[in-house]
Amino acid sequence: MEFWSYPPAFDPGYRPDPKSRYWFPVRETMPAAEREKAILARLREVMTYAYARAPFYRRKWDEAGVHPDRIRSLEDFERVPVVTKAELRAAQERKPPFGDYLCIPESEIHHIHGTSGTTGRPTMFAIGRDDWRSIAEAQARVMWGMGLRPGDMVFIGSVFSLYMGSWGTLIGSERLGAKTFPFGAGAPGMSARAALWLKLTRPKAFYGTPSYALHLAEVAADEGMNPREFGLELLFFSGEPGGSIPSIKARIESLYGAQVIDCGTMAEMSPWMNAAGTKETPGMMLWQDFVYTEVCDPKTHARVPYGKQGTPIYTHLERTSQPMIRLLSNDLTHWTDEPNPCGRTYPRLPAGIYGRIDDMFTIRGENVYPSAIDSALNEIAGYGGEHRIVISRDGAMDELLVRLDATEALYRAGAGALDDLRRRTEDKLRTVLGVRARAEVVAAGVIPRTDFKARRVIDDRDLFRSLKQTLGG
Repeated sequence: MEFWSYPPAFDPGYRPDPKSRYWFPVRETMPAAEREKAILARLREVMTYAYARAPFYRRKWDEAGVHPDRIRSLEDFERVPVVTKAELRAAQERKPPFGDYLCIPESEIHHIHGTSGTTGRPTMFAIGRDDWRSIAEAQARVMWGMGLRPGDMVFIGSVFSLYMGSWGTLIGSERLGAKTFPFGAGAPGMSARAALWLKLTRPKAFYGTPSYALHLAEVAADEGMNPREFGLELLFFSGEPGGSIPSIKARIESLYGAQVIDCGTMAEMSPWMNAAGTKETPGMMLWQDFVYTEVCDPKTHARVPYGKQGTPIYTHLERTSQPMIRLLSNDLTHWTDEPNPCGRTYPRLPAGIYGRIDDMFTIRGENVYPSAIDSALNEIAGYGGEHRIVISRDGAMDELLVRLDATEALYRAGAGALDDLRRRTEDKLRTVLGVRARAEVVAAGVIPRTDFKARRVIDDRDLFRSLKQTLGG
């Protein structure tokens, strides 16, 4: 296997022949059973490394009766207790600022990133210089699989701040030898300027979120530009579901005349492109030789058989600064081990990641995922591209309202057309979700757009409960 050591030692001057489909042909196409033997040995190495350096892991594993020397099979590894985001936050409160799972001296930290902390204490990612290079190597491998080559231009249309999505794309693009355009996002008027720069530079690839790509297409149209004028061949996305949702994927591909590839897991797991499609393979393959992924039962945390649904649990195989070992994602997906069109022998998530289990809500006994509503709306003619999901309570019953905007043309057609869109939307949602939902149609542009991750669910049931308690109900 190419450059298979721990800690990793990559050759910074290495690049494959541009005609090669693979960055590391052996690692990417070897029989899966052989790769799993190598992964098992690597798991013991990573655990031994973390056990010696991180009180967090030593304490956790000792309490569970787990030791690196006792991991003799992948089934043994399933008994290693999972790590949750709450535990990482608690570790950083206990030993600020980086937690007692930091395995390198603080003097060796190269980059600091993290979560926004909008709902509490942020989680800090301390990334060592060697890890930064390893992340770049892995991201470059995946982007090579998407069809990018040295000299291609990659336009990065996402915020550069704590968010690892932008930075991971930047360093992967640089390692690959591409022309990297770190345009960014988030400032007022920036989307209109992005459209202009895209038209002027005509890059091969665009990176961002699906919701921002849809918003950018609208802004371009408002500025008198057709997104197909940008000359893009590829849009690759992370940060939210969409890139693997057929209706959303098809809509973006139609708007830009370019291929959409889905990728990305968790910022904590950087290199976060460890789940990603390729030019030939849809969905998201699990690049098991730099992040080992298990799709597991959400309750037992044991692997589910291929073809079944579960939550991904991730383990770093090439990180040394804050290695994540069985990090619980709380996302939902299903996996298969069917042959991949690109010839790589990795398992695959054919429908990508549906969304977070935490995002699921229940309406009158039915489990509903926001991504299912996104998909349904994008199949409806006249949908303007943005919506909000409002969950409320009327008496004893939960109610679901989907507020959606109409296209400008349909809105100008008058009340009859709007009422028809409302009825078609309610029928579609009832069929897809198995539960009655009301629809409310508003004018195009009324619902705010985003240049980052879309936040579309408004749950008013807590307000109902608090009012009821206040009134003594």
